[in-house]
Amino acid sequence: MKKNFPAWRPPLIPALLALASLAAGPALRAAQTNYLASLDISQVSQGWGEPYANQSVEGHAISIGGQSFSRGLGTHANSQFILDLGGHADSFSARVGVDDEVGQGNGTVIFKLVGDDGKVLWQSKEMHAGDAPVPAELPLTGVKQLTLVAESPDAIDYGHADWADAYIVYNKKGRPKALSSFQEEAVILTPHPAPRPRINSAKVMGVRPGHELLYTIAATGDRPMTFAAEHLPTGRHWWSGLFGGSDPKVGLHLDPQTGRITGTLKMPGTYKVTLHAKNALGEATRELKIVVGPQIGLTPALGWNSWNCFASAVTAEKVKAAADAMVTSGLINHGWTYINIDDFWEVHRDSQDPTLQGPQRDASGHIIPNPRFPDMKGLADYVHDKGLRIGLYSSPGPWTCGGCVASWQHEVLDAQSYAQWGFDYLKYDWCSYGQIDKGDTLAGLQKPYRVMRAALDSVDRDILFSFCQYGMGEVWKWGAEVGGNSWRTTGDINDSWGSMAGIGFRQNGHEVYAGPGHFNDPDMLVVGKVGWGPNLHPTHLSPNEQYTHISLWCLLAAPLLIGCDMTQLDPFTLSLLSNDEVLEVDQDPLGHQAARVALNGQTEVWAKDLEDGSKAVGLFNRGYEKTIVKVNWSDLGLKGKQTVRDLWRQQDVGQFSDSYSAEVARHGVVLVRIWPAK
Repeated sequence: MKKNFPAWRPPLIPALLALASLAAGPALRAAQTNYLASLDISQVSQGWGEPYANQSVEGHAISIGGQSFSRGLGTHANSQFILDLGGHADSFSARVGVDDEVGQGNGTVIFKLVGDDGKVLWQSKEMHAGDAPVPAELPLTGVKQLTLVAESPDAIDYGHADWADAYIVYNKKGRPKALSSFQEEAVILTPHPAPRPRINSAKVMGVRPGHELLYTIAATGDRPMTFAAEHLPTGRHWWSGLFGGSDPKVGLHLDPQTGRITGTLKMPGTYKVTLHAKNALGEATRELKIVVGPQIGLTPALGWNSWNCFASAVTAEKVKAAADAMVTSGLINHGWTYINIDDFWEVHRDSQDPTLQGPQRDASGHIIPNPRFPDMKGLADYVHDKGLRIGLYSSPGPWTCGGCVASWQHEVLDAQSYAQWGFDYLKYDWCSYGQIDKGDTLAGLQKPYRVMRAALDSVDRDILFSFCQYGMGEVWKWGAEVGGNSWRTTGDINDSWGSMAGIGFRQNGHEVYAGPGHFNDPDMLVVGKVGWGPNLHPTHLSPNEQYTHISLWCLLAAPLLIGCDMTQLDPFTLSLLSNDEVLEVDQDPLGHQAARVALNGQTEVWAKDLEDGSKAVGLFNRGYEKTIVKVNWSDLGLKGKQTVRDLWRQQDVGQFSDSYSAEVARHGVVLVRIWPAK
């Protein structure tokens, strides 16, 4: 890594420029100084919060190592600010460090100045709050593009990164232009689905005895298509009917036109069913294991959530539109299942918006939705009629994160309402429960989730339980014990490289706590048009960063919840969400989460064991220029010749001995599957 000016070098350049200016006369004294804070800082992407001009990321006066600065840029690692210099800039100067507001010793940030083609031109040492500011000074002659980077190598907590007294000098009149992201072509790698049938739905599912089951056979291929299932359990036994007749509602039934399997099974056990999908060009088969027992959610949830696009602007009509789009886009044929309503379906405590106001609960204490959601059962029926499942949101405190009515002291009543309406998924967000319990003990962190778990267990419906408490108390270590089907391991994601990569690559080590029915959740997907409502924008992630996002989340066996407006899916976004070989990595019945097996500077290799004995492997480049990433068979516990298949392109690459290497784009990935060569 090239370091033209080490962090300890004295600030010579401004002084030399000043002396040269005196000697050279009016021509050089006409140089223009462009302070960073005067540029369009809205283009800064960062891991948390918003950038601030002349203030820290929390809006305070910039302070580094006890020194105050009146000018500068306050960001939060991981962050980047890309500037088009036009090749005419002369120099850059700043003082960098972690803001004192986070407390002595907190935060870990490395500052970098990255030039053309991703070359690192300068970088600081690892810095913490309380460290003296470090001069960042760099000549820019001939540099066309400069990127200011603040990275937290291990975690983004307290990464309050300041670029104090930061400016760029032009010898002649000129001004940097802030860019939203690196310009990359959105190359579609996913092949178009073949016209012959291919079954893509999960190979295993769990249902509790006597509870309603809905499973849609997801299959691509030309329509019309018909479906069949061998060995579909009836739920009846030889003794059925001996004492008062059999129950016609027990047993599973398949609609041959829609491919929907519905019904109930009362007897615990594992039932193996052979699914068939047939059209004029051929037939596909797949084995499905239906496990009747205490555990549901045996593979990570695949679906959509309203928050990252609509946030507080969600309505029943938008939820219906999302369900419609899940079908018309064809995503339902790739196994996508859930349509989840996040916050703001409830009545708000103090909003002046009449669509958020009304009675909060009825006389018996059951929750009443706000006027935007006049018929929750009708909405659930609408989604179910499309072969999809539906979810919603609450909090264990008195109010949700957005200030709407939550479940405090009404847990059983709320669970009853969810079941009566026909909901299949609950996201349970800590938020105002902090008013009840500070969360400073493990028992306190667990209690609200135990209470709602018991409430959900008391109703006659399977409701997937998703903890949302941001990883407090290392929830991955106890989430399964408390009854979670998934649990957030992190704060909220946003559509920046710093946020997505900072969250995703910190999941290493959590893999030992994941398995069928209980998965780590690094938060929702930020591809497509997002915006947290009501105004949307295309994701700020570059195309390669989006490939990294989907690949890493699938390796992590994470719940995949689409966060964009599905009525505005563009071809590139649709291709990211419809690659069946990639999605199979996430949905693999073994339920393993990938672990990092190699780390070399800015490149990482992650690997995941799959049910058939093969391995899914991601070769990641977190750096700023394309590079070769290599995986050794010894890192994977493999020996001999192996077949390598590129999953995004759905092509065999070849057979390799000892290792495999590939060129990986900046912030990009090559995702492969490896198994012994025949």
